[in-house]
Amino acid sequence: MCSNIRNRDNDDSVSKTKADEAALESKVKQKPTFELSGKLAAETNQYRGVTLLFTEPPDARKPDIIWRLYEFRGGEMLNDKPLYLNRGSCYLFGRERRVADIPTDHPSCSKQHAVIQFRQVENGNNGTLSKKTVRPYIMDIGSTNGTFINGDRIEPQRYYELMEKDTLKFGNSSREYVLLHDNSAGR
Repeated sequence: MCSNIRNRDNDDSVSKTKADEAALESKVKQKPTFELSGKLAAETNQYRGVTLLFTEPPDARKPDIIWRLYEFRGGEMLNDKPLYLNRGSCYLFGRERRVADIPTDHPSCSKQHAVIQFRQVENGNNGTLSKKTVRPYIMDIGSTNGTFINGDRIEPQRYYELMEKDTLKFGNSSREYVLLHDNSAGR
């Protein structure tokens, strides 16, 4: 009787070993992948020790004309001078003062809330010669409480072209920003 138990144990261990060998053979060796991991982009997309939540597009350019943002709260202009948007190709709004070009200190605003990005686009009409111009766009960077153009909430992670006299609002803040440029009538 004891020999039968030993034989069964040996048979079980032999079958387990064979099953393990078969499983190992059936596994295909994992080949190296050379796909983008995003690690390099994350490291190169840092500013002052903070990883930026957006990357400038290839068509990013400094504006040809001087755009300005006027800051209002309750119909009253807050600063004597507007915020000039002509020195760079993008302007970040948010509570994170280390990286925000235009701080939005309201608690409903995200650390990196939105970005105004100047982009070079073709400005052609129905088959005529197209002319390249630099236009302002805004993108909500996945903020919690949203970004608003003229009172309408915009979708996150999507660029929206801005027009002269557009009003911008971030989160639940009562501050509004009006966008004008040097060629605006009635400056």
